[in-house]
Amino acid sequence: MFEGRKAKSPSWAAAARLYDWCVAKARDPALYLAMGAPDTVEGRFELLTLHAIVVINRLRGTPGAEEIGQALFDVYLSNLDGALREMGVGDLAMGKRMRKLGEVFYGRALAYEAAFNALPDLEALESLIARTVLAEDLGAPAARLAGYVAGCHRSLADCDGDLLRVGEIATPARRLGASVAP
Repeated sequence: MFEGRKAKSPSWAAAARLYDWCVAKARDPALYLAMGAPDTVEGRFELLTLHAIVVINRLRGTPGAEEIGQALFDVYLSNLDGALREMGVGDLAMGKRMRKLGEVFYGRALAYEAAFNALPDLEALESLIARTVLAEDLGAPAARLAGYVAGCHRSLADCDGDLLRVGEIATPARRLGASVAP
């Protein structure tokens, strides 16, 4: 979908690497087995969206990374388009579906930004995760996932901006060889 100059740009390459990180995090079995996220198409979509939003939120605070944030969103949508086509969604319905997914993404992005602004208080984040990822489950899974997301947010805040601009997520602890859960 995004071939040519755009796909070969440094911003696109960095965004593709960041998207790969988001996918890997969203597919982490611990999110489903230990933290209670639903292992469904919707649950996986929500976790991928959540990770992309956390990264884009961090890129907004990185000088010179605005173009990478937009490219990450474009890569995200391009891959969703491909996944929907593999699931059998036809060309006639694709535009409507993609527009709806874009609206969902922007709505989630605004809600997560508000929840991030309330940190370290996890109440808003727990409530948002319960509504979106867990489909109204307000129990322990919401608290565990909110703690995980807050940890991702903190870890990304510690990431070196120069590394983010080339598509690498490396917190100080990871660069020193320590294990970092988020």
